[in-house]
Amino acid sequence: MTLTWSRTASSHALTISFDDDPSATFKITSNSRLFRKSKGSKSLHLRSSSKIDLFWDLSTARYHPGPEPHDGFYLAVVVDSALGLLLGDKAAPHQFGTSANNKLALVSRQEHLSGSAVYSTKARFSEGGGAHDVWIRCGGGEMEQNPILWVCVDKKTVMKVRKVQWNFRGNQTIFVDGMLVDLLWDVHDWFYNNNPDSGCAVFMFKARSTGLDSTTFWMHHHNNSHHRHHLDFSFMICACKN
Repeated sequence: MTLTWSRTASSHALTISFDDDPSATFKITSNSRLFRKSKGSKSLHLRSSSKIDLFWDLSTARYHPGPEPHDGFYLAVVVDSALGLLLGDKAAPHQFGTSANNKLALVSRQEHLSGSAVYSTKARFSEGGGAHDVWIRCGGGEMEQNPILWVCVDKKTVMKVRKVQWNFRGNQTIFVDGMLVDLLWDVHDWFYNNNPDSGCAVFMFKARSTGLDSTTFWMHHHNNSHHRHHLDFSFMICACKN
């Protein structure tokens, strides 16, 4: 299940897809009749014969600068009568005929940002952990000759890379919530991509898994299913200058 919040200058949108099944994709925008309803629900049927029930209330949702609502909303996904996902602060599991004992695990989160050389967001790096302010900036007094890359968490600098046009890829271990987190970066396309519309840098935060080297994770986490049972939550930022 993939949930995507997005925003343009004039609207917000929500898209949910299941198992790469194009017939089971649900999308609403702030300009649509469904989005403006005080409450809504919809049922979908997957090719696997599973039944998906969606419930939402976005009528009083409040947004910060990002595309995802901050509070005043709920979104629930029920799969074959079992709660698969519950977001927001306006509802409890029992309202959908499910139990609060269901274990929900967020596997990964990605954010795509564009428009500036300074990027900021909020993120949790572990289940049950608090939200942290993440701030990324690339610049310096002589941007063309000696650009510097900063990454800050809660206003504390956790990474500083000098002459980043030559050190455009790497990894570093930081501490967040008392645990080791591998921070990996690849900003090659910021400097050497000839197409300004696709010059996207990638930053990944990954809680350290026992016995799994950070470099190995960076190179193989999409392809090596042998290690998947070791992987915890990962947070990826894709940042485009244009």
